[in-house]
Parts: sequence; structure tokens; C-alpha cells
Amino acid sequence: MRHSSNARGSGSAGPSGGAPWGQEQSDWGAQSLPMPEPIFRIAKLYKKFGQNTVVDDLSLEIQPGECLGVIGPNGAGKTTTIRMCLGQTAPDSGTIEAFGLPIPARVREAKKRIGVVTQFDSLDPDFTCAENLLVYGRYFGLPDTTLHARIPKLLEFSALQAKAGVRPGELSGGMKRRLSLGRALINDPDLLLLDEPTTGLDPQARHLMWERLQNLLQQGKSILLTTHFMDEAERLCDRLLVLDHGRKIAEGTPRGLIREHLESDVVEVYSEGAQDVAKAHGALAQRVETSGETVFFYLRDPKPLLEVLGRDHRVRYLHRPANLEDLFLKLTGRQIRDDA
Repeated sequence: MRHSSNARGSGSAGPSGGAPWGQEQSDWGAQSLPMPEPIFRIAKLYKKFGQNTVVDDLSLEIQPGECLGVIGPNGAGKTTTIRMCLGQTAPDSGTIEAFGLPIPARVREAKKRIGVVTQFDSLDPDFTCAENLLVYGRYFGLPDTTLHARIPKLLEFSALQAKAGVRPGELSGGMKRRLSLGRALINDPDLLLLDEPTTGLDPQARHLMWERLQNLLQQGKSILLTTHFMDEAERLCDRLLVLDHGRKIAEGTPRGLIREHLESDVVEVYSEGAQDVAKAHGALAQRVETSGETVFFYLRDPKPLLEVLGRDHRVRYLHRPANLEDLFLKLTGRQIRDDA
């Protein structure tokens, strides 16, 4: 977890080198003190649609300045959980608290300190980028003087300062996602709920989004992030929850989960001779899995297998350390889900 030295009172500068947005009228030194309790908590949450249980006894907590990642296959309950956190869907049982406020009973009050980026574009196509920020800020009751001071900084943060007068329909997918993130910051939230914020982006746009999210964490913001990108989860998240069929099946730091559930090394063997290698030398690995024409050997000591492969010119292979994608596939399986 990122500690109070990175909190907003630490003097983190905005993208132009000046004060971060929202500092115009705030006592940032007082807000930088670590909170004794989690700022967000879910306890024993259940939700069913018909006979299908989509969230099953889910509990989690988010500390100030922490990025908590939630990963899982399609249909694991990630988006439904986000919707319940925003009061858009009522849980069947369980409790949700944001900043000590019960959700959904006091969701309007809690949302004053929450920013949201959903999976799908919800920008207003009739307004320019700057107007989207202005109108959204008015929903929070912020005065226009405050908004006009924040909008240029948010457009710069989103790398869209040259697009202030452009409508969303003229933007690329990456630009729209950055504008959505900038809009989510208009109320200077303490907590961001991000539901797969980089889905559909090319690598350059995704890396820029990661840089912006790291910037926010360094300012002391807290983030609840759902993602299908394992490198994104490992780069950004202090802790991870793995969900499957609505249930939490693992929780911990990214590297801690890898050490707990996986062997240290993976050797991927390709081409026609891969199955022959598996049959003849599978005992050299702690675990062997096959996906298409690739055989995955999971090992604690890869040297004996690598020596064998070095003498077999029929196959190609890749030796690498175990990663979060291996963890994901081990815990949730390699089969394609019906709703994937």
C-alpha cells in the first residue's frame, strides 16, 4: 500500500507543475493524514438474478492511498459489484460503506467523494470536451468559478488540452477514455471506481492511462480497479482479489499470490513435437498443461527440462518466470466461458 508520504498533502504537483486540481480552496495538509479505518468496505455481499448467484458472500476493504484490483473471468461478478457500490443495483444482502456512509441509503452523499469510469462511453456527444467536464461538475453543485479553474488542468492531465473545443465523436477511443478519467476527477474524489478503464485501447494509450493512474495514486487517491489485463493489475495494484462465479477465491499482493499458488518458472513448448516432449519428460515438471499446440511446463527447477529441450531440434520453447496470467488461468481455468 502507498503510505501517507504519497498522500495529497505531500505536495504532488499537477501535470503542469503547479498545484493539483482541487487545491484552490482545500486544506490539503489536514486531508493528508492517514485515516484509521478503511475508506471503503463491503461485507458479505450477495446478489442473485433469477436462479443465478452473481455475487456470493463477497467482502473487501480499501485503505487510503491503496489500489485494490479485482480480476476474474467474464461473468465473475465484477461489474455487478461496481453497480452495487454505486447504488445502481440493490444487493440481496450484505453491507456497503463508503467513508462510513451506508450504500445505497446515503449514496448521494458518498458520491461527492467518488469518481467513476465505467466500461462503456457515457460522454455527452452534444458537448465539447470542456463542456462535458463543466456540465458533469455542475451535478456536484460545484460553482462555475471552481470548475473553470479545474477544467484546463484536467484537460492537460488527460493530454487533451488541444481538444477542449472538440466533441467526443471526433476523438479516438483512447482520447475518450482519458476524457472519461478526467471527468471522473472533476469533483476531486478520494476514491475512484474504475471498471475495465483501458479495455479496447492500443498499447500506447494504455501505457498513458497507467501513467495517469500512477500519478493519482501518488497523490493519495484510492482506486478500486477491475481489469482483464494482468500486466495492468501487476503494475498498478497493491492488492488483488480473484473472483470466479461471484466468489472470492484468492486475495493478496500480486507477487505474493504468484509465490503462493505457482511454481517459480514456466517453459512453453511449441510445434508438433511438444506433445512428445510432454509424454517423455512431463515428470520433470510439477505441473503440465496443454492449450492448443502449446504445452506449459510449470517447474521449480527448470534446468533439467531446458537441457532436454536444448538437444531436441524439433521444438521451439520459451522459458520465463511465472506471472499473473498463469495465476489467473490456474485459479479460473483455461476454458472459454459462455459469456466471454
